Amino acid sequence: MAYSNFTIEEVIKAFQLETDEAADISSDIESIIPSEHLTTTLSRNVPLALAIGTEKAKSELIVTNVLVELREKFEQRISLFSGIDFSVDVEKGLTGVCDFLVSLSPVQYYLEAPIIILVEAKKDEPTTGFGQCIAEMLAAQHFNTQKGNDIPVIYGASTTGTVWQFLKLEGQQLYIDKAPYSIGQCDKILGVLSSMVEQKA
Repeated sequence: MAYSNFTIEEVIKAFQLETDEAADISSDIESIIPSEHLTTTLSRNVPLALAIGTEKAKSELIVTNVLVELREKFEQRISLFSGIDFSVDVEKGLTGVCDFLVSLSPVQYYLEAPIIILVEAKKDEPTTGFGQCIAEMLAAQHFNTQKGNDIPVIYGASTTGTVWQFLKLEGQQLYIDKAPYSIGQCDKILGVLSSMVEQKA
């Protein structure tokens, strides 16, 4: 089984996760004003991505730009990967390609621990990406441990580009944020993502 084959029910049962489906991960997190460049880019790209309507268009025109802004905010001290193979444990089904990975390492030419955020892009509702995103978060947990860089919390986001919903994995405890955010709240999305990098969410 690959990441993309997991439903939320399957991944929770397979890995015996405890879940909180109405967690408050983000409400107290401060917003971060996006740069003028990102604001201009999104005002141009969002209508185009919606008109095209594909997952690929939304990833390229919206999600990538938000995550590049995140990397710039941290002055390139974090690394960003898109569409790379991230096969960690074949026996457990933790294999496949991840849409986006963020690592706390500044190394950009290859993936290095610790992986901190997984972002899964979906065409329709963010909830359709939960199973896949959670499986990737579990894989990141394993990967970081294997590399001797065990960090307490892994974060995830499932997004349509225009709607973002956040997840948090701490040991066997999974938290799903009760509040989705629209791309019109890009300042809040950047704030949440930044707090994840800083391990404050």
